[in-house]
Amino acid sequence: MAVRPRRVAVIGAGAAGAMAAIFAASGDAETLLLERTPDGGRKILISGGGRCNILPAADDASRRFVTDSSPNTLRKMLRSWPLREQISFFEKDVGLVLAEEKETGKLFPASNRARDVRETLFALARRRNVRLLTNTLVIGLTPIRGRWSVQREGAPALETDAVIVATGGLSVPKSGSDGLGLALLAGLGHTVHTTYAALTPLVGAASPLAGLAGISLPVTITARGPHGDAEATGGFLFTHRGYSGPAVLDVSHIAVRSLGETVPARVMVRWTGRDASGWDAALRAGGARTVAGALRGELPDRLAAALAHLSGVDPARPLAKLPREERLRLIETLVAGELPWTGHEGYAKAEVTGGGVSLAEVDPRTLESLRCPGLFICGEALDAFGPIGGYNFQWAWATGRAAGLGAARVPLSAPVRSPSE
Repeated sequence: MAVRPRRVAVIGAGAAGAMAAIFAASGDAETLLLERTPDGGRKILISGGGRCNILPAADDASRRFVTDSSPNTLRKMLRSWPLREQISFFEKDVGLVLAEEKETGKLFPASNRARDVRETLFALARRRNVRLLTNTLVIGLTPIRGRWSVQREGAPALETDAVIVATGGLSVPKSGSDGLGLALLAGLGHTVHTTYAALTPLVGAASPLAGLAGISLPVTITARGPHGDAEATGGFLFTHRGYSGPAVLDVSHIAVRSLGETVPARVMVRWTGRDASGWDAALRAGGARTVAGALRGELPDRLAAALAHLSGVDPARPLAKLPREERLRLIETLVAGELPWTGHEGYAKAEVTGGGVSLAEVDPRTLESLRCPGLFICGEALDAFGPIGGYNFQWAWATGRAAGLGAARVPLSAPVRSPSE
């Protein structure tokens, strides 16, 4: 008597879900990929400015991932599929040519088209016999006699051997991620660490640096708050509402999590590559050169003037007549100037969601829930996120693969009914 194939339902056709479906199907499971939107993969399409920073070129940021769970568990999960193997998979199995952007260390599709990433991933899923059901909203998950009932809005429930939840978090809700998956997991008894917008721009209402929208430059930015510290070096952009750019996004979670605390986070910027001693030497040069002249050699004109005024220093003052007290105030502003911020842009512009299902409640090898056998969790729904630079896709690919392989090996129980789908 022939043994029926395992049936796996993957909920969410984003990066992690697509990868989970590919590997579940590769393990000979009959795989259904359920997606609430008409197409799926919408975050892939908008990532990297429409180019899709698919992976980092070097695996050097695992220590910069953020979690309220065990960092050691996070590292085990991330390293389950080494970066070099992920790159090989995309180039050989998916059929994408990848190109490194040398100045940033990011890998993009050579076409610079995010759509190519989504379409080639979905094409591989189809080749491996994944069945994609779009416009399918999952509203409930119920364990029944060793199997799972997957309830759908406006359609019969599906009965499966395993379920993979890859629904993401709450970031970019227009892409279809509104936290429903997290609510379902919490309802099944999982611990969901408090969620918050991460990798999101900051707002600076009535900032003395207002009016600098459009100015961009590389900086080093440090945030210190009740939930820890973070530092990042990279691009900084003044927006009409505040501040953005990779360096801002990478430390924004410290600011976001401090809102509502007794003492909000301090955000400080070193505006150039010079340290305090370097600026001290530059501002002691003397002669007829002015403060503005010294700053404009390192900074955009409007920003140089704004930082001088913020320090209470006349930009037109000759360096030879710059009092020591003013010089020290200016140096402090240049190397550790307080960035006035009042809020953030929230989930609408957040690249990822902080918080999520505790890593202590999944098997780090298979991503199977330790609370609900036959249920697997991957991607952004888990309590972890990384910095800008392709690291969150690296997390999605690694955890999606592990969940797919794990789900394809779940023990078979009684026959699964096949309702009309």
